[in-house]
Amino acid sequence: MTEKKVWLITGAGRGLGVHLAKAALAAGHAVVATARKTESVTDALGEHDDLLAVALDVTDPAAAEAAVQASVDRFGHLDVVVNNAGSFQAGFFEEMTAEAFRSQIETTLFGPVNLTRAALPQLRSQRSGLVITISSTAGIDAGGEFLTAYAASKFGVEGFMEALAPEVAPFGIRTMLVEPGFFRTELLTPQSTRYAAASIADYADRSASTVAAWQSMDGKQGGDPAKLATALVKLAGLQDIPARFAAGADAVSVFQTKARTLLAQADAHRELSGSLAHANA
Repeated sequence: MTEKKVWLITGAGRGLGVHLAKAALAAGHAVVATARKTESVTDALGEHDDLLAVALDVTDPAAAEAAVQASVDRFGHLDVVVNNAGSFQAGFFEEMTAEAFRSQIETTLFGPVNLTRAALPQLRSQRSGLVITISSTAGIDAGGEFLTAYAASKFGVEGFMEALAPEVAPFGIRTMLVEPGFFRTELLTPQSTRYAAASIADYADRSASTVAAWQSMDGKQGGDPAKLATALVKLAGLQDIPARFAAGADAVSVFQTKARTLLAQADAHRELSGSLAHANA
């Protein structure tokens, strides 16, 4: 992007969202930075002529519409929408309450659905725009424990964005999924991660050790979110925007392993798979 663009970023009060806002501003763009409380945005980013802080709970469709309208009212248009707000409901599926599981889906699947739905009429009227959605390697491969709710939401958002892309492409709107590996954001802090209460004896030992393992990673992840933010601003300026971006060497490894696994699964029962057509087909 050589010209000034308007970015709308969710979850911009901390973590990757803050770095994204800083990188976009540094590149000369305008930023609408949203968070549940605007004070967290101003505390993290300060004041800037090209910065607008907007309160947004991504689970509220009306609030998403208001955030888009505020962007257009302030800057006249909207160019890049970043679905970044996140949370982590961690735990074994049997020990997780239905409310906790649903909360995960509401935030990290319906959150992007709500904001994207709100933004598309504006982008379509402009015949241009980019929707970036921060997914996860857990949306590519759900191996590992405590990931049932989180992976369900991320697999969902992968399908949503992949299916949306050809629907909106005729209007000049593009999409990009970002699958980060382990980055030193605030996802694993107590503010973002909620652990299911241990309640089933069969899981007790594994639950205790898995909680300890996740907690031990907080602040020690290898990925640098500032570098990721800069990379995403760079990618958003390309003529040929990737449908997916594997963020980090660990993410590349997940992509490659998953691809090999799928090929092996396709080949494992190829003859049986090919025998299922009607005789007169």
